[in-house]
Amino acid sequence: MINFVTAGESHGKGLISVVSGFPSNLSISEKYINDQLRRRQGGYGRGLRMKIETDTAEIISGVRFNKTLGSPISIFIKNNDWENWVTKMSADLPNRSVEKITIPRPGHADLNGTLKYNYNDIRNSIERSSARETASRVAACSVARKFLQEFGIEIGSFVESIGGIYPQKNFANKLFNHEIPKSFSADKLNKLSDKSSVRVLEETQEKKIINKIKLAKKRGDTLGGTFYIVATGVPTGLGSFVDYDSRLDAELSKSIISIQAVKGVEIGLGFESADLFGSDVHDEIKLKGKEFSRRTNRAGGIEGSISTGLPIIIRGAMKPISTLMTPLETIDLKSMRKVEARRERSDFVAVPACAVIAESMVAWTLAKFVLQKFGGDSIEETKENYSNYVNKLFSRTKINFSRK
Repeated sequence: MINFVTAGESHGKGLISVVSGFPSNLSISEKYINDQLRRRQGGYGRGLRMKIETDTAEIISGVRFNKTLGSPISIFIKNNDWENWVTKMSADLPNRSVEKITIPRPGHADLNGTLKYNYNDIRNSIERSSARETASRVAACSVARKFLQEFGIEIGSFVESIGGIYPQKNFANKLFNHEIPKSFSADKLNKLSDKSSVRVLEETQEKKIINKIKLAKKRGDTLGGTFYIVATGVPTGLGSFVDYDSRLDAELSKSIISIQAVKGVEIGLGFESADLFGSDVHDEIKLKGKEFSRRTNRAGGIEGSISTGLPIIIRGAMKPISTLMTPLETIDLKSMRKVEARRERSDFVAVPACAVIAESMVAWTLAKFVLQKFGGDSIEETKENYSNYVNKLFSRTKINFSRK
């Protein structure tokens, strides 16, 4: 079973990821991880923090000569702004007084975290609940992403909308209608969406979104949006309907909703399927050579909580960021009087970054299910087990229902 743990605060010394359970001899490098961290930091509408931080991963353990050892992998990302926060975030008692934050922001974890953990300073809640933590997630999940590539599994994404501005022709509809060539991979999707400063696939839509972000900045406001995650090359048979915690769709949904500010997840047609006839929702089964397939992919690559072999399609919805430069009303916990919410350095929109983070979380979940099914202490053993399964899967298209 693979596992990862992240540690660190938004303005602490840095972020730490500890990854365990992956087989030995998997190729991984700091450059590969840093490429994914760079993608997370992009996007028009990000805040001043992105000008300060250039996230760089340092592999501390578990890798030798760019190959995993099979032991826990630890990754460190330095916070470049730490020098300005040494006193405020000191692990020891500070040498001078530090102002306590008592004004929570609506929509953030400020108030609930302070009440739950009995803090006397909202700063304690701010630091760990911050989306800065997702940098360490992307670093950890880059190991999973690299692992999946050994099996031809790629993870990609694109932004569907920001601030209610949608494309004229949604690429997701092509995926649902199975109108993409078999040679299409999610990696190609990333190369297309990464060209856009807001990771959309239409130039006209990009211009409209940038104008909407400029308006949000002028108003001191923020914007949310929706995005799609696509996984290609996923084999038939990941996940199960036997137990609730073995369901692939359930685990994928959990991985997306765990991301800060994400408020909704759909797989395939999702909520739209509730409004349609069954004949407009379910994917007809066909035989293509020796392989079962579907005429459409409205289920998003998962039926009965098991992967079908078609691209997995997931949609996520991110709310507007909670920190507003034109603040909302709140209560000062010190005086218990009505005041304006506190401002904290933040982004105006982070949907493009959220889509990249969601890619990472999907990669982790799929890697977990691949290793559950195929096992192996070395990458060579896992690949052999995988190859045997796929070969047998194609050879048993005609099911013998007379066997005992």
